[in-house]
Amino acid sequence: MTALLRTVRTQRGLTLDAVAEKTGLTKSYLSKIERGRSVPSIAVALKISQALGVDVSLLFSDPSADNRVAVSRAGDVTENSGLGYRAIAAGLVGKVMSPFLLRPEFDFKGDFHDHPGQELVFVHAGAIDLDLDGRTERLGVGDATYFDASIPHRIKSVGNDRAEVVIVVENVPGRAPDHEPHA
Repeated sequence: MTALLRTVRTQRGLTLDAVAEKTGLTKSYLSKIERGRSVPSIAVALKISQALGVDVSLLFSDPSADNRVAVSRAGDVTENSGLGYRAIAAGLVGKVMSPFLLRPEFDFKGDFHDHPGQELVFVHAGAIDLDLDGRTERLGVGDATYFDASIPHRIKSVGNDRAEVVIVVENVPGRAPDHEPHA
């Protein structure tokens, strides 16, 4: 993400200050992301992509890859194990959806999150609690939910093992999310 973020930002003629103003993030934090000293959450990446006017997955993509077909393998280097998620189909440009594989922690991290558009959550392994503005849904393997992502939400693993969840976020052009989702 590091080189791509800086490249896209400079191609757009934007300074770190301008991106900070558009995203509500600090210039210092954005600089750390560009230098590879910090890895953004999905929501932060969505904010940055909206500010730059690009598909969020572009920030996670390999610039040398064919961007018409995307195959995501379990061991792809786009894995962000520190935050427990990885972008799926990161190199595919012009998507209307942004899919991620998420391994939520065992406790709700921070506040509720909300953003424009819709979201699909599918439990691939384990079990989760999905808190939708105080309404908690327990979901197990094979369960899914589809919801208006403007509803404040957060997610956590429950049980003995961390869950594995596929999350698909609708790309809403020109609108950045207000808060960090899940990771």
